[in-house]
Amino acid sequence: MRNKRNSLFVIAVFLFASFMVSAAENPADSKVVNMPGDVKAIIDKSCFGCHNNDSKNDKAKEKLNLSTFDTLTKNKMIAAYKGMAEAVEENEMPPAKFLEKFPDKKLTDTEKKVLMDWANNEAKSLLK
Repeated sequence: MRNKRNSLFVIAVFLFASFMVSAAENPADSKVVNMPGDVKAIIDKSCFGCHNNDSKNDKAKEKLNLSTFDTLTKNKMIAAYKGMAEAVEENEMPPAKFLEKFPDKKLTDTEKKVLMDWANNEAKSLLK
């Protein structure tokens, strides 16, 4: 009887541990940044240079760090997506001063639409 009880205890511990590992690997609140190739290409061209861990532009990195974007809470991620769309729509990003030095980083109207649509759709999907 004691062996049976020990065996059940070991099985219960194993199942609990397996559940905890699974939950840690796939948390219910996890967010995967869905970035299609066209969006990634635009972000790589015009955004990532300032908005990443290695950027020397501390202000840009603090405002939005694309290197750590997927670690944001759901609410902060929604706000970031909305902020991206708004900054692009208002022609605030990339900034005019930056574009004076790097005119090739300027977003075309098509690129702006792609980014805004993507960011708005991602924000909406997180609200569901």
